[in-house]
Formats: sequence, C-alpha cells, structure tokens
Amino acid sequence: MINDFITNTFGGAADWVKYVITFVVSMLPIVELRGAIPVGTAFQIPWYWCYILSVIGNLLPVPFILLFIEKLIGWFKKTKRLRKFGLWLESKAAKNTPKVQRFETFGLMIFVSVPLPMTGAWTGALVAALTGMKFKNAMISIICGVLIAGAIVTLIVQGALGFLSFLI
Repeated sequence: MINDFITNTFGGAADWVKYVITFVVSMLPIVELRGAIPVGTAFQIPWYWCYILSVIGNLLPVPFILLFIEKLIGWFKKTKRLRKFGLWLESKAAKNTPKVQRFETFGLMIFVSVPLPMTGAWTGALVAALTGMKFKNAMISIICGVLIAGAIVTLIVQGALGFLSFLI
C-alpha cells in the first residue's frame, strides 16, 4: 500500500529526486533511517545507496542536537507557547536516561541501534546532551548505533522483499 503510493506519486520523478527524498526522510525525527530505507527501496534505489544516504542523512542533525538542544529547550521553557514542548522533550530524555546511563557509551549505542520508533539518533542525541555525556563519546556511540540500525533495517527490508518476491 505505502509502496504503491510512493511508486504512483514519485515513480516518474528523476532519479536524483528519489535520492534526495530518501536523504531528507532520513533526517526527520522519529522516521529517521527506519523510514528512509524502505522509502528508498520503494523508489528502487540500490540497497547500498539507500543505506549510505540514510546513514549520512540520519547523522547530519546529531552534532547540532548535541551542541544546542539544552539551550533550545531552555528557551522553549521560557516561551509561553513552547513551554509544554520543552517539558515534553525533557521528560522524553528523562524516560530513556536510565537505559543509556546504565552502560553509558555502550548503552547509548545499543539504544540508537534498536530499529524502533523513538530510539534513534535524535532521541539518543537528546539523552546524551541532557545527561552531560561528552560530545566525542556521544558521537561515536550514535554513529555506531546508526550504522547498526541501518544494517538491520536494510537486511529486514531486503529480506522481506526477497521473500515476498519468492512467494509471488
């Protein structure tokens, strides 16, 4: 169904547009590469390009989140309209903090590598920043986690499609 929608909507688009869409989808919070790899696959982009574009796109916002999220949340909390959102971000990080702090750098990598919604690079960077993890350690953990998550999602998508094509 989603595959048909993507194919029908963007099927006639130039190849470079499909690559750009895959890249941009991987930068979106919540969706991240977990959504970008299936989108790229629906565009019939080779699996290795889906993986590369999705990993790079997913990692692009991470340094900015690590460096600026605390100041941004502080500003949100001072603003009447964004106060609830700032508090929600803090509570999201607090909820996931024990999972990460228990094993620190390794815990953050595992947390980011689990290919489920709300466990990716964005949330991992948020948790790392709000727990005071060193930038270098956080980046290494998140990069490793994103590489693992990308491999898992790629294997699942390629395996599922291969299995389905075998049945049909």
